[in-house]
Amino acid sequence: MSRPDGPVFVIGVGNILLRDEGVGVRVASELDRLATSGHVALPPGTRVVDGGTLGLDLLPLIDDSRALLMVDAVELGAAPGTVRVLRADELQTALAGHVSPHQVGIGDLVAAARLMGTLPDAVALVAIQPGEIAVGLDLTPDVEAALPEAIRAAVGELRSLAAAAGGPGPGAVRSVATAATG
Repeated sequence: MSRPDGPVFVIGVGNILLRDEGVGVRVASELDRLATSGHVALPPGTRVVDGGTLGLDLLPLIDDSRALLMVDAVELGAAPGTVRVLRADELQTALAGHVSPHQVGIGDLVAAARLMGTLPDAVALVAIQPGEIAVGLDLTPDVEAALPEAIRAAVGELRSLAAAAGGPGPGAVRSVATAATG
């Protein structure tokens, strides 16, 4: 289910204190920076959100959305820095596990939204294969090098999701909102 008048949410998730585990947040932040500076045009009604490690606390955002694009580190069984856009069954399979053992993953978030009947029909995940999940603030070189590709994938998928979700939605919101406050 989706709200035809709701925003298209981009939610970058992950823990920035665990190196590559925070790549989703980094992609969302960079996407917002590029949109704010005019280097990237986001579909009308797009909101970029730093979801951090909020897990199930992100459910109200999903409930309000007409489309959802998540960005996260996902174990793809591929080389570090590999970027894939996952949809439908492929999305469900990838979300079955957790990258880090302590977190409530986006798989749990999607499953809860589906059970509650609030998951929009237009949903996708930009998945980035992490190289290292360990204490540290910097991304590994392979994952850092994949940021432009992940941003291009996110922009392309946003256009597809917005078209699939239909409706004009509210005006674009360009600032990265922290889900806990915004």
